[in-house]
Amino acid sequence: MANKTMDMDRPSPSLPFDNTYARLPDRFYQRLDPTPVSAPTLIRLNVPLAEQLGLDPDWLTSPDGVAMLAGNAVAPGSMPIALAYAGHQFGNFVPQLGDGRAILLGEVVARDGARRDIQLKGSGPTRFSRQGDGRAALGPVLREYIVSEFMAAVDIPTTRSLAAVATGETVWRETGLPGAVLARVASSHVRIGTFQYFAARRDVQGVRDLADYVIARHYPHLADRPNPYRGLLDEVAARQADLVARWLLIGFIHGVMNTDNMSIAGETIDYGPCAFMDSYHPGTVFSSIDQDGRYAFGNQPRMAQWNLARLAETLLPLLGETDEAALQQAQEGIDSFVPIFQAAYGNGLCRKIGLSQAPANLDIAQQLLEIMAANEADYTLTFRRLADAAENPGADAALITLFTDATAYDAWALKWREQLAQEATSAAERATAMRAANPLFIPRNHRIEQVIGAALGGNIAPFETLLTVLVRPFDEQPEFADYATPPLPEEIVQQTFCGT
Repeated sequence: MANKTMDMDRPSPSLPFDNTYARLPDRFYQRLDPTPVSAPTLIRLNVPLAEQLGLDPDWLTSPDGVAMLAGNAVAPGSMPIALAYAGHQFGNFVPQLGDGRAILLGEVVARDGARRDIQLKGSGPTRFSRQGDGRAALGPVLREYIVSEFMAAVDIPTTRSLAAVATGETVWRETGLPGAVLARVASSHVRIGTFQYFAARRDVQGVRDLADYVIARHYPHLADRPNPYRGLLDEVAARQADLVARWLLIGFIHGVMNTDNMSIAGETIDYGPCAFMDSYHPGTVFSSIDQDGRYAFGNQPRMAQWNLARLAETLLPLLGETDEAALQQAQEGIDSFVPIFQAAYGNGLCRKIGLSQAPANLDIAQQLLEIMAANEADYTLTFRRLADAAENPGADAALITLFTDATAYDAWALKWREQLAQEATSAAERATAMRAANPLFIPRNHRIEQVIGAALGGNIAPFETLLTVLVRPFDEQPEFADYATPPLPEEIVQQTFCGT
């Protein structure tokens, strides 16, 4: 089945595609259309997101719209490309990776004036596929849709999910699975690994062209600085530091923080074997491919800075007139990550327990994490119920049930309440602020697995219900109270998988 160009006699699809990346030299990408699928069916369109992008939801749900979202048709103005990049995968450098199962359709300018990429994941093989089929299974598509939309709801920078489309075809992993395509929206698909691709080839002009492109599109205020490339390194460091702090504050584990999965725009990207902690422990790992815990929950800040160092290496030819000057600029940029992360994480952690940021208060917050780890306390519910306890000490009873040793919480709570007494806010104001920092509902791993299992059996209703809950994660939703509870012992998810 060949791709078709949409009938220009039909009403305008309201897809004002542009593609600034496709104006870069040909070695930056491969030009190709998505590979059509046999029987595309729309699973879900993200109508609010479509409207934010200035797109017509009615057209997107029409046969022509679904054909475009599935990769069966190319919309006017689209210039589909697969991007080239390299990357360190679990510490091992691979000089050529690239979009092996994704194609960038183009860019649109949203209602807020920001430019956004629209990419299809699972859209067929490219020259970067490395003998893969270029397809996506239904389960990983639904997982990314759920998790990315939750991240947006809790104000964590993220790629978004515009649509999920069933292909009517089978993809083979360990077994045959229903195929699907995800239409993903991102501020950028440029990664640290994109810079590494050119640096590995000693293509300094390619690195320069890419850096200039990124500055012009994402950080235009840097253009007039004496050293815009050092400014670029600082900006990426700041965004990554803030992003990873936000991950930790919500109990999120990315699972595969390779340099090809780290966006220079500071968005969470590539939701593969990602997961959320139930019982808190900094060494928690879910990813089946992270055998040594490289990307464990507590390692994520360190690995983000490690990735930043790899970006700095690629920029060395641009950072200074001498090797010594360039190395100094690179090291200063890398070092800037730590104080930004510590400030963002420390402030957020104090906010979660209802205290202003101060060294003594941060110590109290860290002590809570220590007793949570020792007592297998649920990460999300501990902080949420702490908001109730901050307003009413009688709520301690419900909180204590989360700890295997109740006395550990009692001893900590004495110090905590002493500090609360020194804060100027009222108990009610404090509790409201804490609830705004601590969601009641997260995409618990067992719930995602239940949704995927139902969808594989043809029932998409649980997927819709879970999304309904998660777009309001901070609100009490009594009708969905069960979605806030941790898994039963037999429901605990031990491993998550990439899906490729």
